[in-house]
Amino acid sequence: MSGRHRHEAIVRSLRRNGTSTVAELAAAVGVSRRTILRDIGALREEGFVIHSEPGRGGGLQLDAQSIQTTAKLSVSEVFALLVSVASMRAVSNLPFAHLADAGLAKIEKALPSDKVRDLRRLLDCLYVGQLSPLVDISDLAAMEPALLPAFETAFLRRWYLSFRYRDAKGVITNRRVEPQAMLVLPPLWYLVAWDPARKEFRYFRMDRISRPEVDESLTFQRRRVRFEDYVRPVRDLSR
Repeated sequence: MSGRHRHEAIVRSLRRNGTSTVAELAAAVGVSRRTILRDIGALREEGFVIHSEPGRGGGLQLDAQSIQTTAKLSVSEVFALLVSVASMRAVSNLPFAHLADAGLAKIEKALPSDKVRDLRRLLDCLYVGQLSPLVDISDLAAMEPALLPAFETAFLRRWYLSFRYRDAKGVITNRRVEPQAMLVLPPLWYLVAWDPARKEFRYFRMDRISRPEVDESLTFQRRRVRFEDYVRPVRDLSR
């Protein structure tokens, strides 16, 4: 479990239980007491108010109000929310769209300037359209959670992305590509990438990608991707 995931697990545990001892948190997260103490210190530095009561019956308590002022979303999480709203708007009228947009605008304003810059660069690579009713989606599967963060890192840093790909016939190949854009045709998501081995753009259904890894040894340049007329940049969607 990564440090960030441990911190999230600790906050959830303290929020649910009200009071927890260091030993209870260590057992729940699966790490040592020393690691928990370091994590508590890191959470306090982030702004979480965690009270400590010594003695029998004591423990750690989380100030609930500090959650409201401290909890932050990552660029990937905000991007995923924006993708969800944009894709829903692309296929139909989204109920309460103005409320969704207002909420997302507040989240974006709360991000540090460097994360806002990364988020805008990600939005520039996002395209949305409507899926043809002739496309077979009977084999639609869940996407790996690691894929979106891997795409974010590879796209922003312009590093190659490696993964295993299963095509429509079930044939599995290992690919290494230059991620150039993301296309959402609800309910399908596509990674649009330049494949240097084939010297052409390829569309990879993201639910068929597994074991994504960022390759830091190779960098690439952005390429212009041409889409069909029914595909629109997400920034062009009316708000």
